[in-house]
Amino acid sequence: MKKALTILLTAVLLFTVAVPAFAAFTPTRTGSQTPIVFLAGDGEAIYNENDEVILKISENGLLGIFSSVFSDDSEDEDSEEKTELYTSIANVLMPFLVQGLLMDDWDPYFENLEKEIGDLFAEGRLDENGNAPAGTGISSARRAENANNASRDKKGANGYDMYSYQFWYDWRLDPLEVAVQLHDYIASVKAATHSDKVALGTACLGTNVLLAYLSLYGTEDLSGIGALASLNNGSEFLSQAISGKFHLDMDALNRILTDTDAVDRFDMPAFATATLDLLSKSGIFGTLSDSVKKTIYAKVVEGVTSALALSTVFTMPCYWACVSAEDYDDALLYVFGEEGSEKREKYAGLIEKIERYHNEVALKADELLQDAVDSGANLAILCKYGFQIVPICQDNDLVSDQYVSVNHSSFGATTSTIYDTLSDEYIASRVAEGKGKYISPDKKIDASTCLFPDCTWFTKNATHTLRTDAEVRIMYTVMTADRQLTVDDFNLTQFMVYDHDAKTTAPMTAENCDTEHWTTDEMKQPATDKKTTIYTGLMSFFKWLVALFNFVKAKLAK
Repeated sequence: MKKALTILLTAVLLFTVAVPAFAAFTPTRTGSQTPIVFLAGDGEAIYNENDEVILKISENGLLGIFSSVFSDDSEDEDSEEKTELYTSIANVLMPFLVQGLLMDDWDPYFENLEKEIGDLFAEGRLDENGNAPAGTGISSARRAENANNASRDKKGANGYDMYSYQFWYDWRLDPLEVAVQLHDYIASVKAATHSDKVALGTACLGTNVLLAYLSLYGTEDLSGIGALASLNNGSEFLSQAISGKFHLDMDALNRILTDTDAVDRFDMPAFATATLDLLSKSGIFGTLSDSVKKTIYAKVVEGVTSALALSTVFTMPCYWACVSAEDYDDALLYVFGEEGSEKREKYAGLIEKIERYHNEVALKADELLQDAVDSGANLAILCKYGFQIVPICQDNDLVSDQYVSVNHSSFGATTSTIYDTLSDEYIASRVAEGKGKYISPDKKIDASTCLFPDCTWFTKNATHTLRTDAEVRIMYTVMTADRQLTVDDFNLTQFMVYDHDAKTTAPMTAENCDTEHWTTDEMKQPATDKKTTIYTGLMSFFKWLVALFNFVKAKLAK
């Protein structure tokens, strides 16, 4: 039962601290004479020495759990285990919670929270040195696949395809540690294929391993590199939440629920979304939030954040690699406390790994990529957007792919917010400078400020977790070409739009670029006057009444 409960709890906790990386797509097999090694992110299950799953990220995560609250789960075979799990945690922690509320003594609560949650994650989380428990990692089948692939020349009639040599790895580990393993794998692939170089394509957390690899080994063995949905500059929803910049915005939460429903992640009941909208528009949530913040926020949220972080996935260096430079010092302080604290001493080994990656890789990301390009390696950077970022961070109005902003994933693009577009004055100035072609047709992105503006592509209406066929084709083609290809070398433009229903990608135009699954008019932005607040509150209330009627009617019909 404990393993089942661990997996269940993972579905709840990992939504706020994990970045999914796998989704269905059709591989492109255009063929190349260069072997391609590919690294994905954190979607692969983690196993113990008996090949039993101990850690698996739920695709829907917290949103799926939230949806189930409003649905009939009486037939859910896991409902009894869920009840036992929540009851057990509540019973253990309740005395310490009461002690904190009555005596303003919260440390025992934080300590026991970390212990109780940590026990559930004991097999899957890493230790105080950032090392995995003995015998845990990828499955024996994946290890065998790595060994088999690296020992064979898998060149077909059309050459090598994108996934001939996918590298499976324990994504929990320090990216620098994984990079050493990757180097050995690449050496084996080169030997098996009699090749001087390989192309290295990456997505999500795999992009952190790519930068770590460049830091250690440069591009001597690489003819081309690709980064899809890069997290090298930090994933805001991870970075800000773990550094004390946590902020829950109800409008933003409503938007991300609308997004996930639109791309068929799961069906969000209308009553649930209507309830969220009412809480937001009526001002109830804002009032309660202010009250809570004034009384217990400063003391409780920091302690709970640290406890949850160190009892779950922030013992994993991979996620610390997603903390941005501007949040890094705050995150260390928030999770481990001041220099010389007990937590700093206890987690000294983990902190050493975190610091090394931050100083040798994260802070030098631009330099590492520039050196790679200067050495002759082809480069493709592919970004996504058109979705609400996970709304637990302060900057919830960023143009993003749900997990990372376009500014970070593109290495420097200038963007508007989700509410507006780049100003006419700004666009006119870029056009006057001869850089008008870098402005997206929806006027939300200026690619001219990217580190590599001519080899950075953007796909709107494609989530972080989806690799579209067009993106794979562009990455593949650029990495294996005999020269550096640019956005001008493809029929698809620098800015593209993905159609979820048709599963096709087209050049973005002024006519097809309006793909947001929510409106961005003034009524969706924070109200600035009393009249607007009253109006939006009343409209939301009427919609909620209709949703409530339909919800009750559906329940009575069962």
